[in-house]
Amino acid sequence: MIELHLIGIGTGNPDHLTRQAIKALNASDLVLIPRKGASKADLAELRREICAAAISSPTTRIAEFDLPVRDVANPDYHAGVTEWHDAIAAIWKDTILAEIGPKGRVALLVWGDPSLYDSTLRIAERVARVLPLSVHVVPGITSLQMLTAAHAVPLNEVGAPFVVTTGRQLRDHGWPSDVDTVAVMLDGECSFQAIAPDGVTIWWGAYLGMENELLLSGPLSDLSERIVVARAEARARHGWIMDIYVLRRG
Repeated sequence: MIELHLIGIGTGNPDHLTRQAIKALNASDLVLIPRKGASKADLAELRREICAAAISSPTTRIAEFDLPVRDVANPDYHAGVTEWHDAIAAIWKDTILAEIGPKGRVALLVWGDPSLYDSTLRIAERVARVLPLSVHVVPGITSLQMLTAAHAVPLNEVGAPFVVTTGRQLRDHGWPSDVDTVAVMLDGECSFQAIAPDGVTIWWGAYLGMENELLLSGPLSDLSERIVVARAEARARHGWIMDIYVLRRG
């Protein structure tokens, strides 16, 4: 049986790797590193740097594979994601079998934490249907934690709830009901532009914990266009961007 360890690595800063994560990496027979194409080569390189800094075991091997690309032209978003996840699961299975066969310990580095707006656990479920494996999760620092730490702000107000959602949900359904604080992830469209900015504060961050970290905070009415421009410029410069923000009313 394969023991699959999904290891949260935060936003890519090797200093944010937990001791549990380092132990899991060194106990693995194989570490999988996905490649996302030339425009996102930095992401694979960050994983390589983490492995180089954390792994001291001479028996741990590293294997890289090309990650399938989701068909964004598919009008059925959920169907497109399902097909994409099926393709990724097939590549995981084939790579594991080619490298170590049906037995051993495999590690896969996951941005942030595998539990928060990440599909790694769902993909692992697909692999388990065709390859016997047990799944183990090593939690990591989430981008949400990194954002609030970078801005030195609490996520919730005293005794108050908050909602974590996506840019798509914010655009399609507006501000979630019964909360004044909304954390927004997976937003490639700057969906904060879809809400009325009056009385709203935004805390935005990109490349959190990295050398090229970007931070902006203040009234949404003042910062909306600045964030749109800064995000576009950063993406053009680096070829990719990971960002997140928190909105608060009142």
